[in-house]
Amino acid sequence: MKYLHTMVRVSDIDESLDFYCNQLGLTELRRHDSEQGRFTLVFLAAPGDEDAQVELTYNWDLEEYGEGRNFGHLAYQVDDIYALCRKLMDNGVTISRPPRDGRMAFVRSPDNISVELLQKGDALPPQEPWLSMENSGSW
Repeated sequence: MKYLHTMVRVSDIDESLDFYCNQLGLTELRRHDSEQGRFTLVFLAAPGDEDAQVELTYNWDLEEYGEGRNFGHLAYQVDDIYALCRKLMDNGVTISRPPRDGRMAFVRSPDNISVELLQKGDALPPQEPWLSMENSGSW
């Protein structure tokens, strides 16, 4: 048995690709458009870790997706949690659970998918503004 991917439905493919690729840093591996099925599949992965993929599913006919609590979150190990959280904030992403401990943070995608960010190796020393930043929303 081998892990292949996690699928999440997205309501705006361009907005989602901006979040996952331009802001979070994932890379698009492949894409499949189905005229007959009226959907687009985009497979993403962290650079150098192509075995762990996220499949963005965009259905061309608009549909309202509720937030399912049975889906917990996507999790990514990052080289510098403070730098990535700063980049995300600078691009308008709300840090739902700031990295106060230098180890863990949570953000949400444009479709409200919870994304956990975990510091690679040991936790970074606590620092501001993260240390005194409150949680925002749910994560």
